[in-house]
Order: sequence, then C-alpha cells, then structure tokens
Amino acid sequence: MRMPLKGFEFVLFLVMAVVLLPGAYAPDYGTFLRQHYDNPKSNVGNRYCDTMMQRRGMTRPNCKAKNSFIHGTKKNINNVCGSGGLPYGNGLRRSRRQFSVTTCTHRGGSNRPPCRYSENTSQRFIVVRCAGGRPVHFDEGQI
Repeated sequence: MRMPLKGFEFVLFLVMAVVLLPGAYAPDYGTFLRQHYDNPKSNVGNRYCDTMMQRRGMTRPNCKAKNSFIHGTKKNINNVCGSGGLPYGNGLRRSRRQFSVTTCTHRGGSNRPPCRYSENTSQRFIVVRCAGGRPVHFDEGQI
C-alpha cells in the first residue's frame, strides 16, 4: 500500500523536480558556446567550416545541416541577454549591434561523414534565447 508524501518528503520531491527536470531538457550556456562561439575566428585554413564542425562535434553520427559561429567577445554576446539586446518575441532577444557570423551549410549528398560545408561570413544581428542572463540557443532561422 502506497502512502501519500507528507511534509518534508513532499517538499523535497518538489525541490528535486524543479531543480532537475528543466536542466534535463533545456539547452545550456556551455552547449551554446561549443556550437556557436569562435572568437577570434579560428585560423584553420581554407576549410574553416569542415574543420570547425568536426572539432565541435557536429558531424557525428550525422552531418548537422547548418550551424553558425559568432565571432564576438563573450561579454558582447552575453550582453544581448541584457542591455545589448531587444525583445524579439517568443522569448527571443535580438542584438542591438551586428556581429561577424560565419554560417556553415552542409553541401548536400549524404548526411553521413565525411561532411562537407560551404561557408558564408557576414555582419548581422543575432537572435538568441536566454536563461539566467546568458544565451542558451542561437535562432539560426532569423539570419
């Protein structure tokens, strides 16, 4: 026979649910940095996207279709979540200033390695989702 949770046990259950569940599914700042931060732009030769996508773990088990690297300081990128950004709807924020951004797009064919990417670098505004005052998602659909 199951007994209902009482007092301390119930409070402990609620605290654990609040602390553990969101982190189990939510992107985090570390993942954002691994996938989208590269400042200054790495000097890896003429195959920047092929090299960076592989280095950052976005070619296994399948080639990621598109990814962008932001070439700005962490301070300026983080600031988009504060005074350096404007509300953009759906919990997103758009930067007030433009950043140098390199977008890597899979060239097609098989989505299995080896992965080959085209590269496009330009100045543009960035759109991010923030948590705890830091970016946790880069909205590439807003490029």
